[in-house]
Amino acid sequence: MRASAPAYPSDSALVRRLRPLAIAAGLILAWQAVVWLTGVPAFILPGPVEVAVTWVKRSNIILHHAGVTMLEIVLGLMIGVLVGLATAVMLSEWRRLRPWLLPILVISQAIPVFALAPILVLWLGYGMASKVAMAALIIFFPVTSALYDGLRRVDPLWLEAARSLGCTGTRLFRRVRLPAALPAFASGLRVATAVAPIGAVVGEWVGSSAGLGYLMLHANARLQIDLMFAALLTLALMAVTLYAVVDFLLRRAVAWQPGEADS
Repeated sequence: MRASAPAYPSDSALVRRLRPLAIAAGLILAWQAVVWLTGVPAFILPGPVEVAVTWVKRSNIILHHAGVTMLEIVLGLMIGVLVGLATAVMLSEWRRLRPWLLPILVISQAIPVFALAPILVLWLGYGMASKVAMAALIIFFPVTSALYDGLRRVDPLWLEAARSLGCTGTRLFRRVRLPAALPAFASGLRVATAVAPIGAVVGEWVGSSAGLGYLMLHANARLQIDLMFAALLTLALMAVTLYAVVDFLLRRAVAWQPGEADS
């Protein structure tokens, strides 16, 4: 009689699920070991227990600022992705625009982010708009370059087969070129999601009245290093969670791509 398959997940699936917890536990233990072995003062490097206690005590203020930063990141990500999609399509479909758009793209990334942040704050004010614009500015380039590269590298045999069936113009783009470029777009979006918090936090450091960057800056000035680390860890957790959500959705969207469904 044939044995039935086990009801519990396989070892590899179990390892994948426990890996994030193991990495987090390892980093916390290493952090605590550094504090114990070096005897570094708490005003330079507080231990994880002190930071956790501070997070619990100041959770209201930390969560308030975290909500502001998260909104800035999500809005910046949405706008940056939309601008990146539009730019990549224009570069791919309108060849006469390429000599004009490509230098602008290079210049936008050649200028350091810290140099642009004061200008955006001056133009858009100390509110959320300047932080969203900064995040979108960082995000759109990885999306643009990845999708544009994907659209350029569609298999010519697929295009010829589609044209032989009468698929041309917009239909060819929607049904063949864009789906074929989705894996490249997914790679660019993953990179964009990973760097999305940079723009928002840099903008908050330059000038703001709320957000985790604002909280870290003021906590550092008051030597509240435990609060600064609590805000920093909250930002890291937000960034990892956002990346995990986007990665999960992308793996489902391009599940037909080899290696995506099992990663």
